[in-house]
Amino acid sequence: MASASTDASASESDYSNVVDMVEAGADPNGNESITSVVQNNIADDTLLRFPEGEYYMDSQVRITGFNNVGIVGDGATIVPANYSSFDGPQYRLFRLGTSGSPGGSVWFEGFDVDQTASNTGIRVISAEVSDELVVRDVFIHGVHDSGTWGPGLFNITDPDGVGIVDCFRAFDGGQHVDDTPHGGRWRGATGIMLNGNHQGHITFKDCVLGGFPDNGLYASGENGGIDIDGGWYENSATASVRLSGSEGSISNAILVVDDNPTGAEGQHAVRLDHGSYTLSNVTLDTPNQNGESIRIMNGVDSTTIENTLIKAGGQSSAVRIDSGAGAVDFRNSEVEINGSAYAFRILGDSPGAVSLEDVNVVGSASGSPIQPAIFCERNNCQFDGVSVEQLGSGNRRGLELRGSNYEVTNSEFETSHIPIIVHNANDVDIENTYARADDGSTSVHVRSGSSGVSFQGNDLPQGIDDRS
Repeated sequence: MASASTDASASESDYSNVVDMVEAGADPNGNESITSVVQNNIADDTLLRFPEGEYYMDSQVRITGFNNVGIVGDGATIVPANYSSFDGPQYRLFRLGTSGSPGGSVWFEGFDVDQTASNTGIRVISAEVSDELVVRDVFIHGVHDSGTWGPGLFNITDPDGVGIVDCFRAFDGGQHVDDTPHGGRWRGATGIMLNGNHQGHITFKDCVLGGFPDNGLYASGENGGIDIDGGWYENSATASVRLSGSEGSISNAILVVDDNPTGAEGQHAVRLDHGSYTLSNVTLDTPNQNGESIRIMNGVDSTTIENTLIKAGGQSSAVRIDSGAGAVDFRNSEVEINGSAYAFRILGDSPGAVSLEDVNVVGSASGSPIQPAIFCERNNCQFDGVSVEQLGSGNRRGLELRGSNYEVTNSEFETSHIPIIVHNANDVDIENTYARADDGSTSVHVRSGSSGVSFQGNDLPQGIDDRS
């Protein structure tokens, strides 16, 4: 099989045995379960091909320790039994490998999954393979409403192994577990899951997830890599994309929080838990979020965010960098903040420098109750080419510094109230910067307890207030 990269492919010539599943006895009219026929034919170096039709499944297909298995549909639709009629473990349609006995080489492609009937939501595929995972064009229709595990689990168990999941789509999301027949689980399903068994590298390309009651796409382990390229992720809790691992990236994707279908608290668009990450060409449209658009947690080593647009309208920060998170470089990006919240909330003393370079902050955010657009208590931070235009009501401010060793250069601040506040901060250099308060108050306020504040080449039409 071809290596599972973004241009991975597979064909019948990769298999010594190709089975037409209708010829093998699978009912293409959806009247009789096909599970036993699939179980009897699935084997090493075998491709199971499903012609056009509807295929009913009422129990799990399971194979472990295999090598080179393909399951491919051509206009094929899988129809799961409802929760009460499903025989055996009521969790999965296909279990291809386990953590203790993973498979090698899986090709799974070309299925619609009809879960529109009541209580038919189920995990479509659980694939734990050492290498060469290819999943393409899986379209799940209907809300995941049974309360069982979410549509997909994917783990590459070999650190040198790779995989791709391309166009795996479950746009209708899932119901909270309290509204399902399963019960006994916290909140409910995650859309796509990678757990601690993931050690290799996997790419998710052009996938789509609606709102799930736990997370949308969730990588929960501390090893392995994950790249997200393109796609749409929306309205899940705790996050529409939540990543932990050794490294990863999100690029060319759209993440939305504009609804709360399961009554979640703390809906983040992106939450980074552990590892090092790059976000590039990402759009985060979060007009109604009750969590941060991007939250960078304590276990994250480093983060680079570039060419990204954030539109935030709720009462939570657009970007929150937690106190133990490592270095963050945020550049060539724009934050539109329309709720009374921080555009950037930078916490902690000195776990890693934060740099904002060529970043625009715009929008109509009020200064009540949150006054500054950018709040920074971390040492050793730089603000270069930052533009803040915050002219909303309620004494909205621009930048508040509360640590040590800052550089503010080549920046522009136009705010309804004081643009720059130096609050018990030390060693602050402000150079070639323009700052104007719309209410005429003062351009820069240096509060008592601050020291080593220098100014050079600035345009500060309302002057500097360095009184206590």
